[in-house]
Amino acid sequence: MGKKNRIKVMIVDDHSLVRHGIKAVFEAYDEILLVAEAENGKEAIEMCQKYRPDIVLMDMVMPVLDGSEATDKIIKRWPDIKIIALTSFNDKDLIKKSLKAGAVSYILKNISADKLIKTIKDVYKGKLILSSQATRVLLSDLREKDNENIELTQREKEVLCLIVEGLSNKQIAERLFLSNSTVQFHVSNILNKLGVSKRTEAAYLALKQKLVELPG
Repeated sequence: MGKKNRIKVMIVDDHSLVRHGIKAVFEAYDEILLVAEAENGKEAIEMCQKYRPDIVLMDMVMPVLDGSEATDKIIKRWPDIKIIALTSFNDKDLIKKSLKAGAVSYILKNISADKLIKTIKDVYKGKLILSSQATRVLLSDLREKDNENIELTQREKEVLCLIVEGLSNKQIAERLFLSNSTVQFHVSNILNKLGVSKRTEAAYLALKQKLVELPG
């Protein structure tokens, strides 16, 4: 696979042994290109500015700036970068914090090498990948609503469907032939109507409440 077509990944973890272990895994897969490493959230932001990775493997518990805070800052500045929370802690509060910050995946460090690579590939394609524990936490934390009380316009349903597919605002604008500002307006309305603050939450609520029908 050509270098241009490889998935650019950055590892953020304060333990060098963990970083070296993940690097060793990446060396066996031509699809992955490791572009940077960071020891804490502050370094992660600086590395994102310099290398613009497609995917960030983000430890959640780190010194200087933790993973959730770094995720929030990165997503606000570079919304196309996808954050995978990779942690040793299966903690309800930590799961909620990382997902609310904008992580699109939450997986544990005991994941197998094959599953880690598959998660990276799936997230790169726009899929939302969570451990079973994280899924339960997110869904239980979402505000329960009756489908009939959530009134979305046809255009909002189209935009929500593309959010579920993992598209960014720019990609949604291109797909629907809309301006970026119009898409931002629709996304803001959708989040308000669903009573959530993050796209990840909106996507999972949409799937749980069957608010949209996905192709295939």
